[in-house]
Amino acid sequence: MDNTIKFEGQLSACLQENETLLQQALGGSTDLVKKKLILGTNLEMSLFFIDGLVDTGTLHNSILYSLTERGFSAFDEPEKMDPAQKLQILKDCILMAGDITEIADYDKLLHELLSGCIILLMEGANTALRISLPGWEDRNVSEPSSQSVVRGPMEGFTERLRTNTALIRRKIKDRHLWLETFQIGKVTQTDVAIMYLDNVVNAEIVAEVKRRLAKIDTDSILESGYIEEFIQDTALTPFPTIYNSDRPDTIAAGILEGKVAILVDGTPFVLLVPSFFLNFFQSAEDYYQRADIATLLRFIRYLALFIAMLAPALYVAITTYHQEMIPTTLVISLAAQREAVPFPAFVEAMLMEVIYEVLREAGVRIPKNIGQAISIVGTLVIGQAAVEAGFISSAMVIIVSVTAISSFVIPETGMSIAVRIIRFGLMALGAFMGLFGILFGLFIIVLHLAGLRSFGMPYMSPIGPYIQSDLKDSVFRFPWPKLTTRPKQTEPDDVIRQGQTEREES
Repeated sequence: MDNTIKFEGQLSACLQENETLLQQALGGSTDLVKKKLILGTNLEMSLFFIDGLVDTGTLHNSILYSLTERGFSAFDEPEKMDPAQKLQILKDCILMAGDITEIADYDKLLHELLSGCIILLMEGANTALRISLPGWEDRNVSEPSSQSVVRGPMEGFTERLRTNTALIRRKIKDRHLWLETFQIGKVTQTDVAIMYLDNVVNAEIVAEVKRRLAKIDTDSILESGYIEEFIQDTALTPFPTIYNSDRPDTIAAGILEGKVAILVDGTPFVLLVPSFFLNFFQSAEDYYQRADIATLLRFIRYLALFIAMLAPALYVAITTYHQEMIPTTLVISLAAQREAVPFPAFVEAMLMEVIYEVLREAGVRIPKNIGQAISIVGTLVIGQAAVEAGFISSAMVIIVSVTAISSFVIPETGMSIAVRIIRFGLMALGAFMGLFGILFGLFIIVLHLAGLRSFGMPYMSPIGPYIQSDLKDSVFRFPWPKLTTRPKQTEPDDVIRQGQTEREES
């Protein structure tokens, strides 16, 4: 086949020519189904669809039934009507389908055909009818797997774009919730949609999202992670600057705050921009619990952040350079444990952290039916055997275990991975420079965070720049009656969230 053939331009009025070009465009693929129909006396038409992408039951019971039952009587004398009139009759009076549009060019026709639509071609007509009747197998709405909660909705996004947009519209029943769809990827032509509240979101943010999406020039978009890397402000950081979630309530809450949701067909993970550092330590459950409980949980997450990032580094630095900071009895106990260990504290810590990371990755990749057995072997058998063999000390096992547990407290996986990466760097600084090295590393991290931006917005907002009114729903979580305004960090057009009196005064 000549791969240089371009299937572009207007459709031909010759049915046979259109059929030949369409079949040639797909290389004679065996899943391309063609059904030939003759209505009335001599009106010829053809239906094309991709087997597996179309609801064949509805096709036979609705589309073909309506054509055969109504079409013969409607086109007894087809020569008295022009092709445009015939298509209009089919569209308005005969076909029992809701979503029917006309297509005039080959490129659009191929895209709709490969997207799960039925294409109807008619003799003498240089336009085709596109009938939307998707019917491929997909996953039902189920409980979110990455961000589970004790109290709150138990429904998560699926791999189908239209299902995901419907889940958001169920949460926000407002006419200002706008949806725009693009096709990105020259080969995959993946549907990518953005959703936002037109009367709340800052128009500059929407324009910037569209500009960055329009700049993407690639063959394929298979997951939202592709989009995330293309549109992020910088790749030179371990910290995620774009939030992702598979929970409709979390994305709906972000849209209500003046953010833009980016949905990608084929993945249950939806992006939310702009995103800020403190957003990655907030959970959907914070807003379903009482304010005091939610605030306590947030402080626990901040504490877990410092433990996961600093615990091994502090242990290495103190046991290597600052033994005077440890109580005498504890120093004696640690010295007794490390007496038979042949490695320095830094090597011991690195060895345990690497083993833990290997076990963690193995737990993700191995089959679920043996995952529990592997975790038990990794945590109990290997750890206990390593201590008894004298490779590591008992204190190091405790430090690494506490660090591992603390990293799981962080609700967003991307931020948890960033903390794991930083932990190795701080351990190295603690081994070579002690506490001064750790402080130097923290100073560099703070400077780096202060310089990050997410879609032009300061990443550390509302701490830097300081926005006092936004602290009520960032570091703390005030009761709902006190949350009268939206966060000002996204500069929303409508700041008032609740309270009719304040809205009228503003």
